[in-house]
Amino acid sequence: MNDAIARRKRELEQYNAPSTIDPAELNAFWSAALDADANRPLGARRERTDSPFPGVAVDRLTYNGYDDTPIHAWFMAPEARPGDGGGALPCVVAFPGYTVDRGYPERHAAWLLQGYAVLAVDVRGQGGETGNRMPLRSGAVKGWVSGNVLEPEGSYYHAIALDAARAVDAAAAQPEVDAGKVAAVGGSQGGGLALLAAALNPKTAAVVADIPNQCHMDYGVLHSASSLTEVAQYLKRYPERLGTVLRTLAHFDLLNLAPRIQAPVLMSVGWKDPVCMPETVYAVYNRIEADKTIVDYPFSGHEVSEAQVRIGMEFLRARFR
Repeated sequence: MNDAIARRKRELEQYNAPSTIDPAELNAFWSAALDADANRPLGARRERTDSPFPGVAVDRLTYNGYDDTPIHAWFMAPEARPGDGGGALPCVVAFPGYTVDRGYPERHAAWLLQGYAVLAVDVRGQGGETGNRMPLRSGAVKGWVSGNVLEPEGSYYHAIALDAARAVDAAAAQPEVDAGKVAAVGGSQGGGLALLAAALNPKTAAVVADIPNQCHMDYGVLHSASSLTEVAQYLKRYPERLGTVLRTLAHFDLLNLAPRIQAPVLMSVGWKDPVCMPETVYAVYNRIEADKTIVDYPFSGHEVSEAQVRIGMEFLRARFR
């Protein structure tokens, strides 16, 4: 390995960002939030639609997110064939990047070819079929993430975190799915939501989180070109609210939630990424205590290569064989 690359790798491996919230306070917050959410019916319902794939059933699946916002998704599963045993399938819960929806079923063909069921979800408000019933109690800047950013419970981040945790429940509840083999996957925002799902829902059996966001969020507000620029723009208008805003973000920062993750994790990071910067990704990776692997791309920016897609598939195949 080149000396400069090796030195940079050591710097990242040794990067140690301190927690931004007391762990006892964080755990108490999430214990209360998850207990309250457990009493809300999931209400998952399916409607068959045309499939672009021979031998694959495609349903429109809707489940009740936080605050009962209907979250729209695709549920896709290879149909049983004579002689294949007809056993329950491992399932991939696929989360999209920021401003992106679940797309068409074709986007998820690679996972279906591996024999997985797929639950591909929208993120509330972000361009798909899913709306947002969360009341906006104060002004926000353009975008979504500054919604109710002065309050941890009821913020936009709170809503999408619980939506992500409930997506794992929705996948595990489907009769075609092996509830012990549900993986959360995604890139950028999707990678952050995959890690959040694992931190909040123990049914998550594995995580593939490529170039994830919601990592080391105080650093990101200062430096990132990501969705956190919306928070920076909010603070430009209201600089006196900095402490309150950072306290809200701390409840959803994977830097603080990383020790809650128990499932095996695969992460990737681009060292030239101005959106999900390597310091933010490694800050979280270095605090994960579960079985973990990270793949470095010293010359990549905010992108997920075909090589990394293959590595993610091999990672899940090894765990769900």
